[in-house]
Parts: sequence; C-alpha cells; structure tokens
Amino acid sequence: MNWRESIRNYTPWNEQEAKDKAIMIKCMDTFKDVLTRDNEIAHITSSGFVVNKNRNKVLMVHHNIYNSWSWTGGHADGEENLLQVAMKEVKEETGVQHVQPVHENILSLDILTVISHYKNGKYVAPHLHLSLAYLLEADENDPLFVKPDENSNVQWIPFEEVETYSNEPHMVKIYKKVIDKIQG
Repeated sequence: MNWRESIRNYTPWNEQEAKDKAIMIKCMDTFKDVLTRDNEIAHITSSGFVVNKNRNKVLMVHHNIYNSWSWTGGHADGEENLLQVAMKEVKEETGVQHVQPVHENILSLDILTVISHYKNGKYVAPHLHLSLAYLLEADENDPLFVKPDENSNVQWIPFEEVETYSNEPHMVKIYKKVIDKIQG
C-alpha cells in the first residue's frame, strides 16, 4: 500500500485524528509537493515511537530546536516508504542498530505545528508537519549516541515518566494517546 492509501485507509482513534486525517487528505489533494520540504506550508514527516521488548519504555531524544524530549523522526524528503523513513531516523538519531516495526500500520496520525526557528544558520518559517508515526521495537541493550546537530541526549524513558520529560503539552497529549493505544 502506498503512503497516500495508508493515510486514506487509516482508521482514526479519536476526534483529533479524524480531523487531522481530513486536513491531511486535503493537503495531499491540493499540494503536489507535500512529500518534500519544498512545500513550506505543510509537508509529510515520519516518526517512530520506539518501545523496548517489554513495551514499558520509549526511546526518546532531547531535541535541540525544541529543547524538549521527543520521539525520533524526520522529513520524508520525497521518500514514499514512510515506515523506512521512521526506521532510518531512529538509527541516525539514537545509534540503535536493531530496530524493527511491531507492525507496518500507522500508529498515530497528527498535524504538528512548527514554530519559526533557525537551522544551520537559515531561517525556517512556521509551518505544519503532517506527521505519521509508527510503532517500532528496538534492543534496549544497543549502545546509544547523540547526534549533536539534532539532539543533546538519548535515553529510554519509562512510559509513566514521559510527561515529566517532555515540556511540550501538545506532544504530551500525543504520547499519552500512543501509550493508551499500545496498552489498550
């Protein structure tokens, strides 16, 4: 199934996902370049909610731009296999080498606001990330490393402590939703 079909066929978990899905489909139908950062209004991103084997911890990075703990992820940059994007980002951002999808379906579908910032000395205007997240499992014993241009720390965080690590209330809601899905 291609990325467009995976979004169209996604069954929303709640009202937020239903509304975000409708807007994502409108963006996909309106913008030809939604899969790339050439679209400075809204573009597709892919994240990994990376759990350990026991499904009680999530692998998170301390994100430099947002100064907060967050899931791993990145821009599609034209790549249509969004699950592969999520897995590639986990490896690049954390050093984990043994990562696999728990399943290939979208775990969470969210529209995330991105505030203006500077990246590599260049101004990035506010925009939207049309975010697809996947449930991934990694080996908790793999060595971790920091990717200094993106994060300043990497660690396994118990599910019940995620809220104390992230200082982004809108993301805490998403992480809680995802944890509820996993535990539900």
